[in-house]
Amino acid sequence: MSYASLPELTLIDENGQNFSYRLKGPGEFQRPSAPLSSRKAYAAAHVIPLMGADNTPGAPASIDWDATLAYRHELWSYGLGVADAMDTAQRGMGLDYAATCELIRRSAIEAAGVLQKNSYPALAGLTVRDILACGVGTDQLSADTVQPGQLAEVTNAYLEMLRIVEDSGSKAILMCSRVLVKAARTSQDYLDVYATLLDAAKQPVILHWLGDMFDPQLSGYWGTQDLAEATGVFQSILEQHASKIDGVKVSLLNAEHEKQLRAALPAGVRLYTGDDFNYPELIHGDGQLHSDALLGIFAAIYPAASTALQAFDAGDAERGRKILDSTRELGLHIFSAPTFYYKTGIAFLSWLNGHQSGFQMIGGLHAGRSLPHLVRTFVLADGAGLLQNPDLAAERMEQLLAISGIKTTTSSLTGVS
Repeated sequence: MSYASLPELTLIDENGQNFSYRLKGPGEFQRPSAPLSSRKAYAAAHVIPLMGADNTPGAPASIDWDATLAYRHELWSYGLGVADAMDTAQRGMGLDYAATCELIRRSAIEAAGVLQKNSYPALAGLTVRDILACGVGTDQLSADTVQPGQLAEVTNAYLEMLRIVEDSGSKAILMCSRVLVKAARTSQDYLDVYATLLDAAKQPVILHWLGDMFDPQLSGYWGTQDLAEATGVFQSILEQHASKIDGVKVSLLNAEHEKQLRAALPAGVRLYTGDDFNYPELIHGDGQLHSDALLGIFAAIYPAASTALQAFDAGDAERGRKILDSTRELGLHIFSAPTFYYKTGIAFLSWLNGHQSGFQMIGGLHAGRSLPHLVRTFVLADGAGLLQNPDLAAERMEQLLAISGIKTTTSSLTGVS
């Protein structure tokens, strides 16, 4: 595809001023012919709602299961594992408990089917736990009603979902809990709850430390506002229960802290970076240690992420780092403050690339970003080669501008509505 044949359209900048933009075209990314080996990577996938459903704040989640599961197939085909029922799937921001349980069940059945049918060369010889990890939370409870000291209720809610995830065959990710913040009075309370959960786990789990930039209600997790003290509590859990921990996912957007924690991990425990700002350098590593990945941004950049990891596998770390670096500005933008609205950018790119028929999210969260923010997402994604069908992406961008009251001069490009 020549540059001159690529679509050109009129966009708006952050000041509402028009400018002309010609797309650059998709990048030279490829699906792997064998499983990725040098890095373990999960992409935290979003959910796609039924477009005609009541996708308004507070409404029960109504999921388009065909489209949602097809997106997981897309990620698997590139050799990435899927982290499901996580923050990216609007856990606590529209995805209710019943829908969460159904998502876990359906994704696990789909994962088992993919492996049984040998659907993708990139998954050859892997298990369900290798390609699917699901979040364990406490969605049955409300932070508005839980009182300090109600640790038994919180623990039981965790245990109920832990059984659901493990019975599905997927790997469990112990998520941070808003209600545990309310119920816990000391750091020891966290230690006690997590000890119970890890003792009950049948197989090693991933521990998730999610910072309050992703969810303000998690402020003070581990019983303290002090990062060093919180890290000490977290490390004591790791040291006491290392045999039950596959890895830790750290989402604090603090590269230096992650490097220090990574160096101090017990033997055999992975560091799955959740740093959607600094993932290129953390995955690349320092020559001795590197981070694996469990990232929301990977759901948006998966063709580039997979191609980069293939380069690392081939011993070409410089190329792998270069590919990841080419997506970093997009990651910084999608996850810019308020960071918890990053999910809007993930769904927006899914729509631009044809993975969902409309730009909607459960709970009305598609309104979480401004039009100029979305335009910038479009431009950065194109610059990184991540708009796989330029004509479709350009037409949909024009549709969004038009419905938002922005007049453009470029006519219909594909006839796709």
